[in-house]
Amino acid sequence: MPAPASYSLPESTVGLKGPVDRPAPGTLPLRGDLAHIALAEHYLAAHYVIPQPRQIGDAPAVLKLNTRDDAEDGATLAAGQAIELLDCAGDWAWIACGPQGPSGYVRLGQLAPSSDA
Repeated sequence: MPAPASYSLPESTVGLKGPVDRPAPGTLPLRGDLAHIALAEHYLAAHYVIPQPRQIGDAPAVLKLNTRDDAEDGATLAAGQAIELLDCAGDWAWIACGPQGPSGYVRLGQLAPSSDA
């Protein structure tokens, strides 16, 4: 299992100073309700998360842009690739390849077992 990434918390007051372009779905790990902690100084979200390091399981995984099997496909991640787990809902995990993405959803069963499981 890869070592956890180190992300520092913002050192000053976080605030937006004008309009911010919303990135395309499947790029940055940013949703309306949640964002990667490394994006806190640049994007507004209701909550920020410090990701948990994980890996894709034994087979490649296609990121989905929504939590449905028929959702639009995003990037394909290689088997064993290091990823960051941001959120889980039901059988789905929202993951990213770091704060610059790509990001998307995979079924929890597509992730390698965690070392603390």
